[in-house]
Amino acid sequence: MSLAGRRVVLGVSGGIACYKSCILARRLTECGAAVDVILTAAATEFVRPLTFEALTRRPVHTSLWDRDRALAHIDLARTPDVIVVAPATANLLSRAAQGLADDLLTAVLLATRAPVLVAPSMNDEMYANAATQRSLAMVRERGWAVVGPAIGALAEGPSERPGRMAEPEDILAEVERLIVGADSRLSGRRVLVTAGPTREPLDAVRVLTNPSSGKMGYSLAARAFARGAEVILIAGPTTLPPPYGPEVVRITTTAELLQAVEQRLPDADVLIMAAAPADFAPRVVADGKPSRSDGGFNLDLVPTPDVLELTTARRKPGAVTVGFALETGTATERARSKRDRKGLDLIVLNRADELGSGFEVDTNRVTLIGEHGETPLELLPKPEVADRILDAVERLL
Repeated sequence: MSLAGRRVVLGVSGGIACYKSCILARRLTECGAAVDVILTAAATEFVRPLTFEALTRRPVHTSLWDRDRALAHIDLARTPDVIVVAPATANLLSRAAQGLADDLLTAVLLATRAPVLVAPSMNDEMYANAATQRSLAMVRERGWAVVGPAIGALAEGPSERPGRMAEPEDILAEVERLIVGADSRLSGRRVLVTAGPTREPLDAVRVLTNPSSGKMGYSLAARAFARGAEVILIAGPTTLPPPYGPEVVRITTTAELLQAVEQRLPDADVLIMAAAPADFAPRVVADGKPSRSDGGFNLDLVPTPDVLELTTARRKPGAVTVGFALETGTATERARSKRDRKGLDLIVLNRADELGSGFEVDTNRVTLIGEHGETPLELLPKPEVADRILDAVERLL
C-alpha cells in the first residue's frame, strides 16, 4: 500500500481506544502519508501529544487557541485528502452531527470539504442508544463514511454487541479506498475474484488437492477493494484470514467453485480467476475410510469441470476476464493457447519451477499476456503483483 504524497488529518477524541489511534498514525506514516493529528482535550487525558509527534514526525494540534496557529482550523480543513476521526466517541459524534465548532477538531470538520471517515468507539449501550444512532444517521446523510464499530472486548469487559473501535488495519483499508478509489476506474465496479485450491474427496477423510495458499487471490481481492470496487471473493480452503472489505464465499470442490461463479458472474464487470482448482477428481468416492491394511488404493481419475470454459456464455457483455497459468516447460506458448481457448482478455503466467514464484510463497514473478503483447514483471510481493494486474485491468475497462 502506498499513500505517498497524500495528506491525512487524524482526529482523536477522548476514549480508551486512543491507544489504537497511535498504531493507526504509525501505519499511515509508514504508507507514506503526511499525518496531521488533532487531539481533543479529552484525548490528551489518554495519550500525550508527544506520542503522536514521535510517530508522525509532525506537530500535533490540540487547541483553537494555540499560539501562532490562529487559522489552523482553516488550513487543516482545506488541505487533506481525507479526515479520519478515530476514535469517534458518542460525545464527538453528537457535537459533529449538530454542527458545533467548539474545539479544533469539530471546527475542522465543519470547515472541510474533504472526505470524512469516522470510527465510532464507545460502550455498547451508548452505541445502541437512539441519540447515537441519530447522530450517525445525520453524519452519513452529510456524506461521511463510517467504519465499524466491531464486536469484542470493551474497557469494562466482554461484549456481544457493537461498540469496539475498528482495528487500525481495517481503518487503513477504508482510508485507501476513499483516496485511491476516487481516481480508479474500478470504483463502483463489481469484481469477482477466485482464490485458493479446491479439494476433491477420495473417501470420507482423504482429498486430492494442491498446495495453493490463496495469497495471490486474496491480494487481488484486497487491492481491488482499495480501488473502490465491490468485491466478491470465492475462496477455497486456506488458512488465511479473510481480507477486510470483500464479501467472502467459501467453497471446497471444483463443482462448488463452478456453481458459485455461475451464480455471480452475470453481474460482474471483472472476473479474475486466481484459484487453483484441482484438475482431476476420482470417478467414484470410496465409502468410509479404506484401511491401509486392506492393501492397495487404486484411483480412477476424471477431469473436473473447466470453470472458465463452462461460464463463457454467462459473462457480462464488455466484462474483463483474467485467467492464470501456472506452467512448466514451453510456458509462454501454453499460456497463450489457454488465453485464446478460454476467451480471456489477459492471462497471468507464472512458472511452477521458479524460486520465489507460484504456490506457498509471498512473492511472484509473472508475465502479463494480452492481445497486444507480453509484459514481464520482476519478482515482487504478491500485493504489488496484484496492483500491476489491476493496472492492466483498468486499461481494459
